[in-house]
Amino acid sequence: MRIEENAYGKINLALDVLYKRDDGYHEISSIMQQISLHDTVIIEEGGKGVEIECDNHLVPLDHTNLVHKAWDELAKLTATNTGIKVKIHKRLPVAAGLAGGSSNGAAVLKGLNEIWDLGLSVKDLMEIGARIGADIPFCILGGTALAEGIGERLTSLRSFNNKHILLANPGIGISSAYAYSRLTIPKDHKPMEPMLQCIGKDDLKCLAEEMFNVFEGAIIPENPIIGEIKTTMENNGALGALMSGSGASVFGLYDDLDKLEFAKRKLQKNIPYVFHVTTI
Repeated sequence: MRIEENAYGKINLALDVLYKRDDGYHEISSIMQQISLHDTVIIEEGGKGVEIECDNHLVPLDHTNLVHKAWDELAKLTATNTGIKVKIHKRLPVAAGLAGGSSNGAAVLKGLNEIWDLGLSVKDLMEIGARIGADIPFCILGGTALAEGIGERLTSLRSFNNKHILLANPGIGISSAYAYSRLTIPKDHKPMEPMLQCIGKDDLKCLAEEMFNVFEGAIIPENPIIGEIKTTMENNGALGALMSGSGASVFGLYDDLDKLEFAKRKLQKNIPYVFHVTTI
């Protein structure tokens, strides 16, 4: 059996780090939003273990790939040694703060649930996904959600879909581990409630004024191109612009498509990855 899954990326409309936990992970509070930009993941039974192919040479093809870890978890759960072959058509930039690797792992969990006729619920898949990577539960849930804990504790919010986003990535890979190592956890924390109210009202301008990311202060000084992308968006019609996750992607919120397309053309002159996407 062969199945094809769209592996959608995400942006962080807000991201705060509260403290470092005793288990070494960080307690976060974030508002995550799924976007239309996606990889395509094709899954087939066959062979031994996991064979991964990808059209982006930056993607690891070994056991460190979350696709492999997803198969491991379901193989243990079902006591099977049935192998799979996975082809990834990569559109999401790598190590970009867009949950590209997590979305691929989530796609394999969903795909194998169907191929192996496991009958696992969304909640089941999210619990399994949390053992693999912090962003995988959201990639399974999708939509708009408040994320707490290490990102695995999710509360679905009113859909904030069909909003136009300009997304740009300068081709810099920033690992989450590196970003956390550079972060000074703030003493004062901006409340999420104003943003939740903006989403509840479906108010894009309100949201643009409230969104924030605590990683910007640590990452942008070391990677000034990220700040330059933000400024270009803000100076060319964006209601607001923000770095997503631990970087290096930046997104701008737009309510005027002519301004979005103008900014897109401007960024494309020297930024390798620029996309017009929507929230879903």
